[in-house]
Amino acid sequence: MSNDRKSAAERGEIDTSTTAVAVATTPDVTRHDQSLDHFVEKDGLLFAGTHLIVDLWEASRLDDLPAVEDALRRATEAAGATLLNIDLHHFTPNGGISGVAVLAESHISIHTWPERAYAAIDIFMCGDARPHEAVKVLREAFSPARIQLAEHKRGMIPC
Repeated sequence: MSNDRKSAAERGEIDTSTTAVAVATTPDVTRHDQSLDHFVEKDGLLFAGTHLIVDLWEASRLDDLPAVEDALRRATEAAGATLLNIDLHHFTPNGGISGVAVLAESHISIHTWPERAYAAIDIFMCGDARPHEAVKVLREAFSPARIQLAEHKRGMIPC
């Protein structure tokens, strides 16, 4: 096989040894005080937190920087999370906004395409935070015609 057809791993450009070890090992949750890690215990599962992937379609106010900042603040509050910082960037000429609300419990990130009336939002929260409550605020703030929502439990530990 010619060198240009080999994968990056086959050409030695990616170190796969670390990945193999990480996949093969199971975390030992007894090594530290579990009360300090803010893992979630729910329905017989133990995991780092809930990660929601939210797509807003036919949404409004996606180029309104103050509206986006206000929505992130209110979403954080509704989820019972602790806001540490908000950092937003307003792009030109399309008016899109990208940014993140950094939370003690993790983050809410947003990327908007106002020219397509679309926003991609990630909500990742650990501990006692209620990420689904943040989605309700975002629905109210941006009035999307349609929302796609996917949920992933991060850092699942077998019980």
